[in-house]
Amino acid sequence: MGRFDACLVDAYNTIVYTNYAPYRDELPALAGLPADVLYGEFRRLGPAVNTGRITLAEAFTRILRAGGAEPRPALVRALTARTRELLLATARLYDDALPFLRELRSRGVKVAIVSNCDENTRSLLAASGVAALADTLILSCEVGAEKPQAAIYQRALDSLGVPAGAALFVDDNAAFCAAAEELGISALRIVRADADGHRPGPGVVTSLAEVGAMFSAGRPVTDEVSD
Repeated sequence: MGRFDACLVDAYNTIVYTNYAPYRDELPALAGLPADVLYGEFRRLGPAVNTGRITLAEAFTRILRAGGAEPRPALVRALTARTRELLLATARLYDDALPFLRELRSRGVKVAIVSNCDENTRSLLAASGVAALADTLILSCEVGAEKPQAAIYQRALDSLGVPAGAALFVDDNAAFCAAAEELGISALRIVRADADGHRPGPGVVTSLAEVGAMFSAGRPVTDEVSD
């Protein structure tokens, strides 16, 4: 395979990670619901939220009703606002994220951030500086499709104006990488190194710095890392 004109990059667990510990007690306490009820309903409604079929406010309204609580507008607003605040307060970029994006920009490589996410992710990517270094943000909640659906990958390619064969996809999820490859997009899976330094097997990278180095070396990425 040849060199790439574009890179489609996942967001969560690829360029940014989130500490969900503060969510565990705070949101159930605010809602007045047991944690298992709130998060059980949240998981059930997740696909609808992530594809923009319902907003977070609508999700919280349904969650409160399912738990036998009155979905008072003020409470729904408070839950929605606190969810956004917690994301912005707890999410952190991996150290290699911004250098990687700057490297691609300096090489003239087009970048699309492709994420399965809710409506707060655009604010996070803007506040963290990621949005300014990407050509486009393809967010599932805005485009109505999520990985591994073909439509979200195609939306990214169309937005960048490149064919599938000219793009590289980087994601931590093996199934999402496989779906990209089915469309003719080359894919690399990123698996961050374990705390003990253990490296995963061949066919993956452990950092975005590794991918950036492949671009900067002027070599085809797939010459360095193959499935």
